[in-house]
Amino acid sequence: MENAIVKTNYSFPKQKDLYVGKVRDVYNIDDQYLVMVVTDRISAFDVVLPKGIPYKGQVLNQIASRFLDATADIVPNWKVATPDPMVTVGKFCEPFKVEMVIRGYLTGHAWREYKSGKRQLCDVPMSDGMVENQKFDEPIITPTTKAAVGHDEDISREEIIKQGLVSEEDYIKLENYTRAVFARGTEMAAKMGLILVDTKYEFGKKDGQIYLIDEIHTPDSSRYFYLEGYQERLKKGEQQKQLSKEFVRQWLIENGFQGKDGQKVPDMSEALVNSVSDRYIELYENIIGEKFVKADPSNVKSRIETNVLKCLDGLLK
Repeated sequence: MENAIVKTNYSFPKQKDLYVGKVRDVYNIDDQYLVMVVTDRISAFDVVLPKGIPYKGQVLNQIASRFLDATADIVPNWKVATPDPMVTVGKFCEPFKVEMVIRGYLTGHAWREYKSGKRQLCDVPMSDGMVENQKFDEPIITPTTKAAVGHDEDISREEIIKQGLVSEEDYIKLENYTRAVFARGTEMAAKMGLILVDTKYEFGKKDGQIYLIDEIHTPDSSRYFYLEGYQERLKKGEQQKQLSKEFVRQWLIENGFQGKDGQKVPDMSEALVNSVSDRYIELYENIIGEKFVKADPSNVKSRIETNVLKCLDGLLK
């Protein structure tokens, strides 16, 4: 098993604090910039698994960087630089307290709700007579709250505005940006022989301007189906071939773990860890359409530090 980065603890110039998420370590530089280190940690069912996945951080960071660049004409985004394969440096924004989830197909959480008899999700109607993985007539936006701990919760547009989480004026902009970025991602996926099924976006504000923040269109934040054979599988009621980290969830379920109280995370063998790494690299190559180039795995932590310091030196002058 090659070197996987599961923890960082840098001390950068003008650093105010460090936020450790499930996968990302985010360094606040003087409320001006964020240094986001995308580690090799992997989470499922809101639990961080005990072993890191080599090159996973590089995969996610480089996919997100590519899609941020490809959508910058639609909405400004937080990215300033990618000084290292595992790092994005960007503008410090005040995040909105909601995540904008957009669904092009009836799958995952939406399908589970639908199957239980519900015909509305976040007050958005869903037609009768649909089947799993069927395409919606138009993509639907089903926002969630951003929980500090535990699970995010579905919330309607009306409730978001009523609770003052987002002003009505800003929320309309978030919806428009969400639809436009999803449409661009859908076009780009189709060129790769993929379907962008659903995804989530996060937005923030700086100096009165809305920015797209965090990651976009990665296999951790999005679900992709293979375009070839989609209709045939749908007609037969078969599961779709998909590109996401669903394979990790399935392995956990098969080994008796779904994040519930009293359940123990199964042991992750070296063979499993390396196979997950290979799958993430496969995801990259399918989504981006280019060969993945592994960064030098030796002295990764010092490499990251050197690259970030050089970047900040230019920004903070």
